[in-house]
Amino acid sequence: MARVKRGTVTRARHKKVIKAAKGYYGRRKNTFRAARQAVDRARQYATRDRKQRKRNFRALWIQRINAAVRERDSHLNYSRFMYGLKLSNIHLDRKVLAELAVSDPSVFDELVERARSALDDQTDIASGTAVLSPAGDESPGYASTNP
Repeated sequence: MARVKRGTVTRARHKKVIKAAKGYYGRRKNTFRAARQAVDRARQYATRDRKQRKRNFRALWIQRINAAVRERDSHLNYSRFMYGLKLSNIHLDRKVLAELAVSDPSVFDELVERARSALDDQTDIASGTAVLSPAGDESPGYASTNP
């Protein structure tokens, strides 16, 4: 049986790990064993943090939206605002809403107004008052308060 020489494969594997550890401090950058541990741990952190980044940005967007909504209406908060948008059939994600709050306040003011009016309409329905459709007749499914 012929002798198998594996030096080139091992060297290539080591070289790949050492290259990935470039810039590390001390032995972690040039000793294979330490470099492999450091690179493996770095990859674990990278995987974890890719998922955390999504959470962090969502939290940031929510904070920005909440601050912008409370600035415009002291009785409205993030939760009620999002519910009002849902009632208004406005489908914008949090990233876009946060960007609008910062870069285009007039559009965001209009969204707040629409959400507020949708919430007011829903409050009228819940209190039992009849809601008139654009045609002037009462909306089906809601009892009129008039006898």
